[in-house]
Amino acid sequence: MTTVGMIGTGTMGAAMVRRLLEGGFEVVIHDARPEVAAPLLDAKARWAATPAELGERCRIVLSSLPGPTEVEMVCEGARGLFAGARTGDVHVGLTTVSIDFARHIAARSTALGFRYLDAPVSGGARGIAAKTLTVMASGDPTALDTARPALETFAGRIFDLGPDAGAGTLLKLVNNAIFLCSGLVHQEAVVLATKAGMDATKLDEVLAASSASLFLALGNLTLSRAWDEPWFTLALAEKDLALVLESARTLAVPMPVTATAHQYYLRGVASGLGPKLCLATLAVVEAAAGVEVPARSA
Repeated sequence: MTTVGMIGTGTMGAAMVRRLLEGGFEVVIHDARPEVAAPLLDAKARWAATPAELGERCRIVLSSLPGPTEVEMVCEGARGLFAGARTGDVHVGLTTVSIDFARHIAARSTALGFRYLDAPVSGGARGIAAKTLTVMASGDPTALDTARPALETFAGRIFDLGPDAGAGTLLKLVNNAIFLCSGLVHQEAVVLATKAGMDATKLDEVLAASSASLFLALGNLTLSRAWDEPWFTLALAEKDLALVLESARTLAVPMPVTATAHQYYLRGVASGLGPKLCLATLAVVEAAAGVEVPARSA
């Protein structure tokens, strides 16, 4: 039986661990918050006290963490993953990072004799549950071959984006820029209509019958104000857009629309909306206009 390690057992990591266990893998887990991992131990996952210990016990390690800072913390140092890993081991980085960081961690891994796979994901915990999660993998091709059986327990599609780490990260950032920025135009426009006194029912009917309908897949959820089930928090969305802009700077690509959209997410975090669903940026738009959009059914 193959033993797989998972560092990070938050919403995504925990769902992946359950899929791995269901797929017959022995799973060793570590999280900076042991209390979060407790339900997985009840499900027969095994605990490692440090990333180094996990690295000693597992030849394939997945990490699902909030961002680059956390990845650096679990990899480096006397208690870090690199201290316990062996030559040839595979580390699959599922975390959304920047292009520079993906390249950095890949180069660091190679120098130490490890195989790194830059493999961010899209689809959230719902995608894991439905097995429709998308994995965007780039890096050592043998690492993907080795990790594929484990990834297939929770992924619907695994894209091989070539041998250069950072390609997976770039595609994830492109996806998130489109997803996180496009909805803000809808939010601003609906706030405008509300400020003008337009009837909400008529507004929705006309938009649904017009060209705007092509862009309103999340419209009802946004306007329902059902933001307390954060399958993707506003705080994580802000972090991801900051990484998009960091990568854009690395590649010398102007992204003024994304930069403006990022400010809405930053204001949302500053006003305490960080733990809410990312669509709660509507409240930021409303606050600037001094009006609240009537809630719709989800």
